Amino acid sequence: MTPVPARAPVRLPGPGPVRFRQLLAAEWIKLWSLRSTHWVLGAGALAVIGINVNSAASNADRLEHQPERPAELRLPEFVFDPLPTAFVDPAWQLLMIIAATVGGIAVFGEYSSGLIRTTFAAVPRREAVVAAKTAVVAGVMLALGVLVSGTSFGVTQMLLRDHGGLSLGEPGALRAVAAAALLAPLCALVGMAVGAVVRHAAGSIVAVIALLLLVPALFQGERYRWVKEIGNAMPLSAWERLVKNPERAHNLGAYPLTVTEAWIVYGAWATAAVAVAVFVVRHRDV
Repeated sequence: MTPVPARAPVRLPGPGPVRFRQLLAAEWIKLWSLRSTHWVLGAGALAVIGINVNSAASNADRLEHQPERPAELRLPEFVFDPLPTAFVDPAWQLLMIIAATVGGIAVFGEYSSGLIRTTFAAVPRREAVVAAKTAVVAGVMLALGVLVSGTSFGVTQMLLRDHGGLSLGEPGALRAVAAAALLAPLCALVGMAVGAVVRHAAGSIVAVIALLLLVPALFQGERYRWVKEIGNAMPLSAWERLVKNPERAHNLGAYPLTVTEAWIVYGAWATAAVAVAVFVVRHRDV
């Protein structure tokens, strides 16, 4: 019998390099696979909008009933500023916590579950993973910020339309809406950086809340310039400056931030947060 020649083994093509859009898809799935993401973002957005709308409704009711009050209890309407009703401090501080928490979970969640080992085994280029995670988290939180900021401004100013309610074309209005919208992705990036450093759920959340809310409160004094300058360099202080009505912001205290400096603070914190996350992820073992 004629021997049958042996066939050469068939070699299947190996997997090609992972493309960035595939990393984006993977990070998107990771983020939304957590049930808490839906609840935190949905409930948080409703809570922030609700606080602002309640503030506007309360102010509208107070102004409408002023003629019925004694003269000494009336508030002259010309001193009322409708813009802050869309940007009530407790509401946006809550948004800062929510955004930072989501950003932190996106990082320390993988470390605590061990999924990060699988991720880096599939994609050895750690900086690419961080870049994709940053893009997804920042994009989602930017969408949330735009939704919450735009809705808060639109509804509150509609409720105050008879009492000086503003439109986006008014001086400072668009800047305030943009600053509030960008606050969410900024805090999310800070949360990612803290999560990469701490790598523990409770520790990361406590650390980021202290960094974003407690530290600014410690540096609000005006006796020493260096103290106030440290406070001015915090995201919360920059946001407070950017949402002020330029038509009413006459008393800014000692050593105030300028609008340009406030935007620089935003950019510096975002850049530093991404740099810290990349550096820590690249140089620490999983």
